[in-house]
Amino acid sequence: MNTGVCNGDIMILAGNSHPALAQLIAERLDRKLVEIQIGKFANKETQLEIMHSLRDRDVYILQTGGIMDVNNSIMELLVMAYACKTSSARNIIGVIPYLPYSKQSKMRKRGCIVSKLLAKMMCKAGLTHIITMDLHQKEIQGFFDCPVDNLRASPFLLNYIVEQIPDYRNSVIVAKDPASCKRATSYAERLRVGIAVIHGEAKTRFDDDYEDADEDGDDGRTSPPPLPARQQGRLHSSVSMSGEVDPSRIMSVGVTGVPMQAAKEKPPISVVGDVGGRIAIMVDDMIDDVRSFVAAAEMLKERGAYKIYVMATHGLLSADAPRLIEESAIDEVVVTNTVPHDVQKIHCHKIKTVDVSILLSEAIRRLHNKESLSYLFRNITMED
Repeated sequence: MNTGVCNGDIMILAGNSHPALAQLIAERLDRKLVEIQIGKFANKETQLEIMHSLRDRDVYILQTGGIMDVNNSIMELLVMAYACKTSSARNIIGVIPYLPYSKQSKMRKRGCIVSKLLAKMMCKAGLTHIITMDLHQKEIQGFFDCPVDNLRASPFLLNYIVEQIPDYRNSVIVAKDPASCKRATSYAERLRVGIAVIHGEAKTRFDDDYEDADEDGDDGRTSPPPLPARQQGRLHSSVSMSGEVDPSRIMSVGVTGVPMQAAKEKPPISVVGDVGGRIAIMVDDMIDDVRSFVAAAEMLKERGAYKIYVMATHGLLSADAPRLIEESAIDEVVVTNTVPHDVQKIHCHKIKTVDVSILLSEAIRRLHNKESLSYLFRNITMED
């Protein structure tokens, strides 16, 4: 992979979210980061000053999400994009390795689709192109009014498995819930190993596939009011061409209103597949709240797995995740550097980092030199 110097006028700006990754990308492109001053007023409003002319230049803004003041990172990105727009930049490309609010891409109850709101804000601020990595839901690309390149980190994690895990041929790829089966199958097919699925894990109210019934008392469940008994049989009756009612055409189901969906009951947690005497490797797109991974690791240990790895692209590792990992049956957690997690690594020696700056820098170089990005998506399928 050639990550040589970019031709033409290219300017690279970096926010405060991940300066280490921004510096790695700039070094690979043989460029210096544009000097900017990002500060705050006394009332915490974001203030920005760019110390270089951007007129008719291609500008790349490096900013990522994370657990350290994610809303401030978003505001910095929007302010930088709008400043570039008003400075007459030719193209403004947002390089956002981890897109924040990507977990809120579905409508729930009386909430909203926050990731769509964020996409509209980014485009309105002036971004003309987005480079990101392993979106939580690929459909998020449709929320943007500009092109989106969703890169994949799986080749780096697969390479780590092959080079760093002894006897990986004796491993099994584990999906910690049925929703992760496609990703686990993709890894298993490339490594030529088996797959196992953990089924029956209880979901919290903020999980993606959780659908809660309306808990309010006055929610309209009794409307419209039930008809008298003599009219219920005619409610769905058919009418002939002559206008005569034929009640025998459609049968009543014996309800007087809108039927309620039956509540789901999770079966006892279990493992589908053989993990006894094998290396269990759980894969996912991100690790935020690690309690589900810890519970899955305990189940795998009980079923005979002698070593347990967790692989993910985005290592958010919120709250007390380092402590939980350190005390769990997990032997190693492998994540990429799309999100800074240096503090978490200090508190947990099991966390390992894979550098993906070469992929992001190559995407920038190809995009700037008007080369095809298809090379970066070779052998990528819908399941990846």
